[in-house]
Amino acid sequence: MTESASAQEQPHAVPAAPAATPVAAEAAAVPAAPPAEDGASEPQRKGGSRRGGRNRRKPDGRPAPEGAADNTPQAAPTPGAGPRAPQRVHPALEQLAALYPHLFGAVFRPLKRGIFQDILAAHPDVFEREALKVALGLHTRSTRYLQCVAAGEKRHDLAGQPVEAMAPEHVHHALLEVYRRRKNSKGRPTEDLLPKLRHRMIAAFEASGLTREAYTALVLGRDEAANAILEEAFAEWAARNARDEALLRAFEASGQTLEAFADMYGLVPRTVGQQLERARRLAAARAQQAADAAAAPAASADVGDTVAAQPPAASAPHG
Repeated sequence: MTESASAQEQPHAVPAAPAATPVAAEAAAVPAAPPAEDGASEPQRKGGSRRGGRNRRKPDGRPAPEGAADNTPQAAPTPGAGPRAPQRVHPALEQLAALYPHLFGAVFRPLKRGIFQDILAAHPDVFEREALKVALGLHTRSTRYLQCVAAGEKRHDLAGQPVEAMAPEHVHHALLEVYRRRKNSKGRPTEDLLPKLRHRMIAAFEASGLTREAYTALVLGRDEAANAILEEAFAEWAARNARDEALLRAFEASGQTLEAFADMYGLVPRTVGQQLERARRLAAARAQQAADAAAAPAASADVGDTVAAQPPAASAPHG
């Protein structure tokens, strides 16, 4: 789902940025400092012994445990105990954030297809082609960018104007990727993220305006676990629809106002209103789909009748 940049491109090493920018979270990490050269030995301390002894000290100056030998392995440092390495920002991303803060700044926006060529055409002397490709690859693979795609926002041009709808399959796969990253994030509190994912899948499906069959054909992939989550979301959607339709039938049969009906069942009027509206929209969508299905054979028949009614073409005289 990267735009113009290939998903297999890897960022090149870049010099340290002079200042942080809003896209720092998507930058490549600074490589760790190289280890000390082999053969470097610690100078002998006054009053201490180089091998064993009670006065031997650790490299940090604290007394070593008694009887500790020179080759005794030391415990590994606790992960996260030391300061984290600063993040390094690709220079082209810094330039993009300065030129287009409405797309690459504090808030990300989905980018129109072909934005790579648009940027090169607008700034032929600013960006080197390969560097821009790598920078856009980093940007569009970042979690922040995937989050705005998963929200179903429209794609934007360089002027910051929405120009095209996000494809349903792109929204679906962005939802799955953000879910995977959050699930595998270290240090995240234990939380069941699946209910939220299923809820967002249902919302994305309904926003697409497609039938279940058409939507499934677009978004299904080779990941069986992801496909199973989608089926679970559809099962929840069907169960919710059944409850909404039953509530609508009961409400219409009661002849009461919304407030009185909700009070009779101990429900919240606002929630009941939302359920009734969903049931009405679903009924309208089904009626439209049935009308479209009935009109399709009729339209095909009309085309066939028109073709049959046309006189055959006259043959050209032979010379």
